[in-house]
Amino acid sequence: QVQLAESGGGLGQPGGSLRLNCTASGSVDSISVMGWYRHQRELVAAITNYGSTNYADSVKGRFTISGEYTKNTVFLQMNSLKSEDTAVYYCAAGLGNGQYDYWGQGTQVTVSS
Repeated sequence: QVQLAESGGGLGQPGGSLRLNCTASGSVDSISVMGWYRHQRELVAAITNYGSTNYADSVKGRFTISGEYTKNTVFLQMNSLKSEDTAVYYCAAGLGNGQYDYWGQGTQVTVSS
């Protein structure tokens, strides 16, 4: 079992920045990929345990996903925020079977002036 705990988020201004954190606990050695979803279906960004990343077209050049593996934590740095970035962001972890198997509770991001 893997547990995911998100933090960060909150209120950001258009053009501003926010950072989301996701810390995994439990059977972390089984995780092969971690990602951030929003609107429950849109994969915003993902990073594998080899460091490969991919991004949704809507966030390329603005968002950066990274990992601090010694702390089992993945970050999502969100820059140049837009109102359409407003959403609940969910951290997810996959075990290498082509799907995400574990989910966090979600953290609200609101972009508004």
